[in-house]
Amino acid sequence: MKIGVLALQGAVREHCNSLRACGVEPVEVQYMFQLSEIGGLIIPGGESTTVGKLLVRHKMLEVLTDMGRDGFPIFGTCTGLILLAKEISGSQQPRLNLMDITVERNAFGRQIASFERDLAIPEIGEADFHAIFIRAPYIVKVGAGVRVLAKIDDKILLVRQQNLLAAAFHPELTTDLRIHQYFIRICADRP
Repeated sequence: MKIGVLALQGAVREHCNSLRACGVEPVEVQYMFQLSEIGGLIIPGGESTTVGKLLVRHKMLEVLTDMGRDGFPIFGTCTGLILLAKEISGSQQPRLNLMDITVERNAFGRQIASFERDLAIPEIGEADFHAIFIRAPYIVKVGAGVRVLAKIDDKILLVRQQNLLAAAFHPELTTDLRIHQYFIRICADRP
């Protein structure tokens, strides 16, 4: 199986390393034709406004939106979570508009406010997941079809909506592969 990592900006290498460690061949996706070669796509962290504009420039925004609506698996981390959202508080930036969520950008504060926290995520196993948050967003509202997989207090941090997975944190910066493995299973289960 090949899984793509959107390689327009952000933590591309780290996601590729995680996929390799899971036994999956990563593809660094920079061009639209590469989308036909993969069984799923990870949109890594970066700067959401910039990545949104680059998706428009590379003519991938509408294509990815259509693919996501047709069941193509997409996993967004940090910036990717923002780009998957239907609503971004205070922003009209380009986005995929796929997940029935409302997101608050840089919700935990600036870069200096980055932090780490152990999260209970029963969907991936009993042991806590050590999550790394860097200028992280969080989800303030979810629609009926969205499953909340992890949160801190009232701040929603990991969600799934059918073929779509989104995390406010950076699992690629840890050695814990369980979230990547979870996404690989979503890709493998696609009819």
